[in-house]
Amino acid sequence: MDLPPSSYHDSLEDFLDEEEDPEEIETMMKAVSSAYYPYLYVLSNVKAEKLLPHHACDHHMKLEGSLPPVGVIYSLSNQESDTLRANILENVEKGFIQPSSSSIGAPVLFVKKKDGGLHLCKCLQAELKYEINDKELLGIVWALKRWRAFLLSLSSPFEVLTNHSSLQYFMYSNILTFHEAHWAEFLSELHFSITYCPGPLENLPDAPSRQENLYPERGEDLISKNPMNYQQIIKKYEIQASKFFAVKVDSFSNLIDSIHKALWQDSHYRDILQELGKGKSVQDYYLDSSSQLLLFKDWVVVPNDPTIQISILKKQYESPLPGHPGQEKNLKLVKLYFHWSGMTQFIKYCGIPKPV
Repeated sequence: MDLPPSSYHDSLEDFLDEEEDPEEIETMMKAVSSAYYPYLYVLSNVKAEKLLPHHACDHHMKLEGSLPPVGVIYSLSNQESDTLRANILENVEKGFIQPSSSSIGAPVLFVKKKDGGLHLCKCLQAELKYEINDKELLGIVWALKRWRAFLLSLSSPFEVLTNHSSLQYFMYSNILTFHEAHWAEFLSELHFSITYCPGPLENLPDAPSRQENLYPERGEDLISKNPMNYQQIIKKYEIQASKFFAVKVDSFSNLIDSIHKALWQDSHYRDILQELGKGKSVQDYYLDSSSQLLLFKDWVVVPNDPTIQISILKKQYESPLPGHPGQEKNLKLVKLYFHWSGMTQFIKYCGIPKPV
C-alpha cells in the first residue's frame, strides 16, 4: 500500500534532527517496520505539542443571516475551575487556541477519571454507536431511573419536557431502534408523557436557581453580567493587584469601610493592627496592601459585629450565581473569603433558609 508523503519528514535523518528523546525514538523504531520510519512523527509526543504548518489558503467560517445564541452561565466546582483553567492555559501556550474578546462562550463538560481527576468530555467510540435521537432519550431514561422510587407511587401521569422534538412521538411509534426497544421495558413501568418544549421556553428546570436578571442580553459582557462566575476561574493568588479582589465586587464594596471601622473598635483586632502598623509580624495575620483590611491567612477578618456579619450573609445569599443556597452551601461560600469566630453557629441561627 502506498502511503502519502510525510507532512514533516522525508527521511529518518530529518526526524532525528528534531528535539526528540533518543530513548523514545528507539522505542518507536522497535514498534514499527523500517518502511514506516519516515512517518514516526505520527507517534511523536513532541509533534503532538505543535500545530501543523499553515496551508497556502486558510478557510474561515462566516455566519450569515444569524447570530450565535446567548445561553445561561452554569457554575463550576473548584476542581472543575482548576482543571478548566489548566487546560486553557496549556493550549494557549501551545498556540492551539487564542484568547477571544467575544462575549459568546461554549459549554464545557467534565468526566471523572478513575484516579479522581477530571478530563474534558470527548466523544468516545461507545457513544458513536448511539444516534442523536437515542442520546436524547438516554438522558430521559437516566433521569427516570434516578427518580423511579418516587415516580412509581404517583397516582396520576407526569409530564417530561424535552427540547428534542422527535422524542414526543416515541410513546406512539411502532418502529423502535435497538436502544429504544431495550429501554421500552423499563419505561413501560411509568405512566408519563413526553412534551416538546423549545429551548427558550424551558424555564422549569432552572427556576429555583436562576433569576431573570442573570440572562445576558445580546452584546452584553457575560463577566460584567455575573462577576461571581469570573472569580471562580481567576483565583485570588493570580491577581497581582490585591488579594482582596476576590470579594471586592459591587455587592461587597460598600462593606469595606464598615469592616475597617469595626476592626479598630474591636480591642483584639486593634492590637493586631497596631502591631502590623509598626512593621512587626503577627502569625497568620497581615494587611492587604490595597484595601488596608486585616487578613487572616487568605481570608478577610470580620469583627464581632452582627450587623456586618448579617450583611455579608445576606449579600452572599442573594448573589446571582449560587441561586439562594441553603445553610451548608452558604457557609462554604462565605468561608471562601471571610473569617470570624463562631461563623458556623451564627449562620445556623441567623435565619438563612434551608434548601427545599
